[in-house]
Amino acid sequence: MKMKTVLFVMALLMMIVSCNKNTVGEIKIDEVLKNLDNPKYVFVDNRDDSFYNGFKEKGVKRGGHIKGAVQFNCAIFDYIEEDKFESYVGAKGITKDKTVVFYGTERETLNCISGEFAARGYKTKIFDGFKEYANNEKNPMESFPNFQFSVSPEWVNEVIQGGKPETYTNDKFMVFEVSWGPLEKAEGYKKAHIPGSYHFNTDWIENEPVWNLSEPAVIEKNLLAAGITSDKTIILYSADHSAAYRVFLALKWAGVKDVRVLNGNLTTWTDKGFTTETKENIPAAEKAFGAVIPVHPEYVIAMPEEARKMQKEGLKLISNRSWEEYIGEISGYDYIPGKGEPMGAIWGFSGVDASNMSDYLDPDGTLRNPKEIFDLWKGQNMLKGDKLAFYCGTGWRASIPWFITKIAGWSDTYVYDGGWNAWQMNAENPVQKGAPNNMKKPDAKNNYGKIERKANATCRG
Repeated sequence: MKMKTVLFVMALLMMIVSCNKNTVGEIKIDEVLKNLDNPKYVFVDNRDDSFYNGFKEKGVKRGGHIKGAVQFNCAIFDYIEEDKFESYVGAKGITKDKTVVFYGTERETLNCISGEFAARGYKTKIFDGFKEYANNEKNPMESFPNFQFSVSPEWVNEVIQGGKPETYTNDKFMVFEVSWGPLEKAEGYKKAHIPGSYHFNTDWIENEPVWNLSEPAVIEKNLLAAGITSDKTIILYSADHSAAYRVFLALKWAGVKDVRVLNGNLTTWTDKGFTTETKENIPAAEKAFGAVIPVHPEYVIAMPEEARKMQKEGLKLISNRSWEEYIGEISGYDYIPGKGEPMGAIWGFSGVDASNMSDYLDPDGTLRNPKEIFDLWKGQNMLKGDKLAFYCGTGWRASIPWFITKIAGWSDTYVYDGGWNAWQMNAENPVQKGAPNNMKKPDAKNNYGKIERKANATCRG
């Protein structure tokens, strides 16, 4: 038997045994309230992201999480290599010197996840009274102001089935699979997509050679051809996470009032047991968008000249390119010759290369918890209240951190749309190469060791 197989079997047996061990204590509401600010305690929400972020679970009057709680979903166990486990959960503040209190709404899940941690030597307790806690308005809870931007597969499915899930008040919606290229080349969409969804070609909202957002008239024409108007609810998802968030930015900039992104991708959808189809759906064109594009020009800094001017006024340019791109070893693109970064740029985490944003994702492909991201940013002197402009090569990757700030209700955050591509086109723009002050690559504290993310040839990032 191969060593990897042996290790897998051993881990599986440990999970089975630990799920049945009665080694975990209980904690009641009074003790929870007494220890909310106790540094020796860490409270862990084991529910889905949407409930942690702010959606209400059935039977729970308030959405969100216990004040100060971190998050660890049971599904994560499937992705973490055993030798990476301690460092991975340690980045969430879950350490063996603390009392780790797990809470949720499903007792069986609580028993299993707490047993898993107990078997690894953590001091664990279960709080089985979360519904009672959340239903008492006096008990401290937290949620993100714009949690509704990021939606679960269950939420999307309910909309498709004609329901009215929380925060959805519309009677007109469209679901789009987002990727680069026309329908005839959209292989992912053709292979399988969410039933009733349409293909969204990212060329509809941006154009070469800079790959900035296109002129308003061009975008309006393309959106109308796709059936998109300002008053429809538009739900986006993509295999390459950056694509959906890039289009989210474009649609909000244009003036679509209600835009959502499926947290994850098509695998997240099918993992929940929902079906797919291969039928190619063609949208009916619309005649009027319903607003003058752009409704929100303030979301975007278009070109280097404006970015440089705002830098002098305190704007921080945040690079969401790979570390090798940031220090000028590579450009990251076959069509961008220049290497380096805008002078003064701060590295804001990214991924292993120009194809992904793994620092911003959990192992299961969903967005990483915003609190974890903000803790990373503190080390880079990126703070709430700062003027932050995220950029990458051409605007895709930068849309993810910008999206996270908008979920959290941060103001004064932008996407510098021109990115490194526009900056390197003009020799007068000052460039930095190498790590400033000999800085070492900051630790993204997100190393789980199991998923191999391969480059996507259609990603320009």
